[in-house]
Amino acid sequence: MNSINAIFDSRDNRFRSPAGAVRSGSKITLTLLIPCSVKVLKAELVVCNDRDLHTVRHLMEPVQDKTAIHEYTAYRAVAIPKEKGLYWYHFEVTTDLGFHVISRMEGHNYATEQENMIPWQQTVYDPMYDEPSWINGGVYYQIFVDRFNHAGKNVELPGKTLRSDWGGCPEWQPVDGKVLNNDFFGGNLRGIIEKLPYLEDLGVTCLYLSPIFEAVSNHKYDTSNYFNIDPMFGTEDDFEELCSKANKKGIRIILDGVFAHTGDDSLYFDRYGHYGGKGAYTDPGSKYRNWYRFHEDGSYDSWWGIDTLPQTNMLDDTYMQFLTGKDGVLRHWLRKGASGWRLDVVDEYPSGAVGKVAKAVKAEKPDALLIGEVWEDASNKIAYQERKNYFDGSRLDSVMNYPMKDAIIDFVRNGNALRVARQMESIMAHYPEFAVHSLMNILGTHDSIRILTALAGQIPDPDATREELSRLHMTEEERQRGIRRLKIAVALQMTLPGVPCIYYGDETGMEGYKDPFNRRCYPWVKEDTDLQAWYKRIIKIRREHRSVYAVGGYRTTAAHNGLYAFERFSEDPRVHSIITAANCGTNAVRLRLHGHWTNMLNGEVIKDNTTVLPGEVLLLEHGFGM
Repeated sequence: MNSINAIFDSRDNRFRSPAGAVRSGSKITLTLLIPCSVKVLKAELVVCNDRDLHTVRHLMEPVQDKTAIHEYTAYRAVAIPKEKGLYWYHFEVTTDLGFHVISRMEGHNYATEQENMIPWQQTVYDPMYDEPSWINGGVYYQIFVDRFNHAGKNVELPGKTLRSDWGGCPEWQPVDGKVLNNDFFGGNLRGIIEKLPYLEDLGVTCLYLSPIFEAVSNHKYDTSNYFNIDPMFGTEDDFEELCSKANKKGIRIILDGVFAHTGDDSLYFDRYGHYGGKGAYTDPGSKYRNWYRFHEDGSYDSWWGIDTLPQTNMLDDTYMQFLTGKDGVLRHWLRKGASGWRLDVVDEYPSGAVGKVAKAVKAEKPDALLIGEVWEDASNKIAYQERKNYFDGSRLDSVMNYPMKDAIIDFVRNGNALRVARQMESIMAHYPEFAVHSLMNILGTHDSIRILTALAGQIPDPDATREELSRLHMTEEERQRGIRRLKIAVALQMTLPGVPCIYYGDETGMEGYKDPFNRRCYPWVKEDTDLQAWYKRIIKIRREHRSVYAVGGYRTTAAHNGLYAFERFSEDPRVHSIITAANCGTNAVRLRLHGHWTNMLNGEVIKDNTTVLPGEVLLLEHGFGM
């Protein structure tokens, strides 16, 4: 059967109004354009509720629409989703030519007729909490505590190697088949306090700290005691001082909440009897026994099969009370000065547990920030056969933006402009505004390759061993190419919707492949000062135009031939719009403009169109910088 060539674009207000996620009870107007030459007998909007798969059909009526394309008739329907959650919709049209199913083109927002129907997604939310607006327009900075900075006296503990070669390669060789992660360089909380002036000068507004609680390893994702600061990092007093002094500089602190598993050498599990033999492993009658899942043969569930990380049972009421109660872990550290939590591997939480965590966090501190570690589209995430509904308004404020990280790397390294544009448009279509405003826009983390290496380093075999990776280093040519590319990536990161997050040392040109080579020490007095200056410059522009970058709108203006350009704009008519344009292709590309624009990077005034050269990035403010 021939297609009727209907037109619909879910990101265009002419077809869906409002665009993007909506509050429950909101009216959504959808318009489908059908050629006048097609005799339409019936047109319907078909909406399916993701929760129970209940389907509702809305008859679409032809309307007089001045914005409709010539020789097309506009068919319109109004839907009012009353309950929060996900909805899926498509169109069904009966004509004199037969029956037609109009759905989404794979990888696009546009309409198509295809054998495998792909519906459009509609996110509906019911906000229970106010948006933590203090993060909007700011800058995150992630610190791996042991490797950032040391100040004061070292604390040496049995079984832990305290190294004296700050900046040396972290230990990677297995011992008896296991990587122990027991070498420490001495970074601590007092070291962060000492560097607060540097962070303030850089433009940071929120520190995201890797786990700081008592644990055996240097990474601290194997918690031993949630109520103790690890002695090698400092004390509770040090933490309170850090929060207080940071706050005076306009910097808040969020903590890494590792609650889906603990360490096996912990107060709660006590596999080795170091905590008096009262843990779940050593004592079947332990009050912590139901926090874990044991089997008849004595084995237990562990995180991804790693036996040093026993998985917690988040359906156990006593464990959830331990975390969320009035004097629980979450509220305790908020009282001590933290401004929020980043939830490690949140997709392993049962959905109800995320809501309980959010309720406790917001009850203690209404403007606290709750960020989740999610590597995919968080709006429709399914894990363990369960739809997570993170953005229904009662769970997460936002997530780490891994999909955008990957798209930016692909664009800057390979010139794939269409991918980065589609990714951003997908986020804007699926995520509520509150989630977009506080989105953690990363280029690298402790779990990924350093951004400089990702942009210009050798691409190793996926199965490369740690020994092979330890021998890989960027050549000077690769490094200089990487810095040029990183400047483009940073300009995108700092101006896209959401909040940029700098992984400590990226601003100095640190390199390295995956763990542990991405966790080297910050290179104090050996920084790439030119790259640092670039970060400061773009952050300053971001701060000076906060009204646009904090909560402003987004639209793609170009995505072809290696050119990606987008406009950020405010609903306030007094605020000019700003265009970011980057050319990561091999040829100069013409960028269409209207009126006068000022390049905020060099002060050049551009009238109407301009040419973006290969490797060039522009930040264009409409008007003359007024």
